[in-house]
Amino acid sequence: MITLTQVAMFSAASIILIFTPGPDIIYVMTRGIAQGRKAAISAAAGFSLGNIFHILCAVVGLSALITSSAAAFQIVKIAGAVYLIWLGVKIFRSDAEISMSKEQKSVQLKSIFKQSIIANMLNPKVAVFFLAFFPQFIETDRGHVAVQMLILGCIFVVLTFIGFSMVGYGSGKIGNWLSSNPTVGNRINKIAGSVLVFLGLRLAFR
Repeated sequence: MITLTQVAMFSAASIILIFTPGPDIIYVMTRGIAQGRKAAISAAAGFSLGNIFHILCAVVGLSALITSSAAAFQIVKIAGAVYLIWLGVKIFRSDAEISMSKEQKSVQLKSIFKQSIIANMLNPKVAVFFLAFFPQFIETDRGHVAVQMLILGCIFVVLTFIGFSMVGYGSGKIGNWLSSNPTVGNRINKIAGSVLVFLGLRLAFR
C-alpha cells in the first residue's frame, strides 16, 4: 500500500518545506515572541489542523481523477510540476524578510487556535500546493490511492505541528538569531527553492 521509501522521501521534503520562512511560520514566531510559548503552540496547532481541510480536498479531487481518467491525472501532474518549479524559482530568488511586531493586547489561546485554522483553510495557495505536492509520492500501481494520500497527509500534519511547535517554543531565541543573521534566512530560501525545483522536475519526467 505504502512503502518506507515513500514515507522517507515525503517526510524529508515536508520537513524542508515546513521550515521554509513563510507567512505561517512567521506568524507562529510572532505569537511566541509577543505572547509566549503557549500562544505560539496554539497557532502551530491551528495551522497544522487547517491542513486537513486541504488534504481531504486533494484526496477527493486527485482520487476521482485517477479513477476516471489517467490522462487527466497526468495533466494535473504536469501542471503541478510547473507550479512547483515556478514556486521554487520564486523562493530561490527571494530575500527572507522576517518582521516581528509586538502585539499590545493579549489574545485568548482558543481565539489564536481558531484564527490559525481559518487562515489556513482560506488560503488557496495551500490547496494548490497540496494538489501539486501529493502526486509525486503516490504510487498508483500499488492501488488504494486515497489511503496513500491520507497516510501521507497525516504525516504532514504531525510534522507541521512538531516543526511549528519547535519554532514557537524557541521563537524568542530564533527571532533574535535570524534578525542578527539575515543571510541564514536567505540560505534557507535557496535550499528550499532548489528542493522545489528538483521535485517539480522529478514529477515532470516521472
